[in-house]
Amino acid sequence: SKEGLTPSSIPPTCSVSCGRGTKQREITCVYQNQTQIEEEYCSHLSHPRTQKACRARGCPSWKANKWSECSVTCGVGVQNRYVYCRLKGTGRVREELCGSHHRPATAQPCQATECLHHTWAAGEWQDCNATCGEGMRNRKVLCMGAGLTPVQDALCDPLSCPALHQPCSRAPCYNMWITGEWSQCSASCGVGYQQRIVSCSMKPSSTLHPYDAQSRPHCPEPHPPSTRQCLLRDCPQAAYWKVGPWSKCSQTCGAGVMERRVECLTSKGQLSKHCRPAERPESQATCRERECESLQMDGEYNLKVKSRILQIYCAEMQTDFPKEYVTLRSGQTDNYSEVYGYRLLNPFECPYNGSRRQDCDCRNDYSAAGYTLFHKVRLDVHSLRIMTTDLKFSQTLLGRPVPFATAGDCYSAAKCPQGQFSINLIGTGLKVAETTKWTSQGNYVSVKVHRSEDGARIYGRCGGFCGKCIPQPHNGLLVQV
Repeated sequence: SKEGLTPSSIPPTCSVSCGRGTKQREITCVYQNQTQIEEEYCSHLSHPRTQKACRARGCPSWKANKWSECSVTCGVGVQNRYVYCRLKGTGRVREELCGSHHRPATAQPCQATECLHHTWAAGEWQDCNATCGEGMRNRKVLCMGAGLTPVQDALCDPLSCPALHQPCSRAPCYNMWITGEWSQCSASCGVGYQQRIVSCSMKPSSTLHPYDAQSRPHCPEPHPPSTRQCLLRDCPQAAYWKVGPWSKCSQTCGAGVMERRVECLTSKGQLSKHCRPAERPESQATCRERECESLQMDGEYNLKVKSRILQIYCAEMQTDFPKEYVTLRSGQTDNYSEVYGYRLLNPFECPYNGSRRQDCDCRNDYSAAGYTLFHKVRLDVHSLRIMTTDLKFSQTLLGRPVPFATAGDCYSAAKCPQGQFSINLIGTGLKVAETTKWTSQGNYVSVKVHRSEDGARIYGRCGGFCGKCIPQPHNGLLVQV
């Protein structure tokens, strides 16, 4: 006979779309002309396999980050972690591809150390501080922890703290202190001392009996002072301000500056630091040799700003409303603002301890990113406020223009700021005022601002997911001379 077992012509498919599964196929008994016949005619033949194992592409799986620290320092709290669906070779994918059945928990209870109950422990009252009459007595009160060991007072409830002091009474006083008049001050200028006689006497029982002198232990405490400090007037300064002659005017026409040397000297002509700062003569003054012809040229001019002569760049001099700018002498490399463009694929991490890496697991697509250099900044000479959004003398090298003293990013939500700004006012005669503060805008923003000791340099590092820092709007970027 010409019977045979033949597999189906339809190619089998794997039973799963990812991971391990099986392939099935149909086996039929056919005659030599491929006509299907009953299987009993093929019973003498070995039956081929109807299924075999198969493997599709990798399945997405749940990925869980490390647990956070416990939300409490003692007792029962909660730990959290970030859970997401990940496909090997692709990264984060939609959560429905992983299914919710085997999704790891995002929160779990945690047990910190057992909370200790702290209580106040009061000591014995000390003796009354008065030898007679009314006085006060004190006692020690300690905050006690486990094993009755003293701990910080802040760990106990302040509202339940026992009293530390209370009034007390002794037998009525029958003796009293008698004080004399203060003597003259021992110094005619500067700090001196005065003295007086203090004696202990018995109270008279009637006006007929004089005061009787007693030994000091019989009089009530405290003992009246017998000496005190006195100050009739300040002593004359041993140093004085010496001024030199004025220099020539710095301008041949119009407003200029003349200068002179001012020194603090002793009576022997030696340099000293003991002159009164409030009495220091001016070392600069405005001068005007003659009037200049009409000034309509943009350029650097000497202007008196808050009693100081500063070099100010005047722009738009051909208009009715010229504008004042400060030239940043340190150059553009020390005066810049940046909104960083890279964003982490996992925004809850801070890789490389917060340092920048071009090969980070991130994408460079933040639409607000930019990098701007500043050559001059506009100054309101009346309020001494720098107008951070005036970009007339700036250069944007990358992306969008960024205002002065501003930084930000959309890099991470884990306090990992990458945006930077720098201010360097050295050589301008100005410094950033102490009242100038930076505030955050956006989500998960971290603000780190460092100030030099003289206030002339500021460096900031700010960012979030997404966010930035700017000078506080109600003050702005205030400077001082």
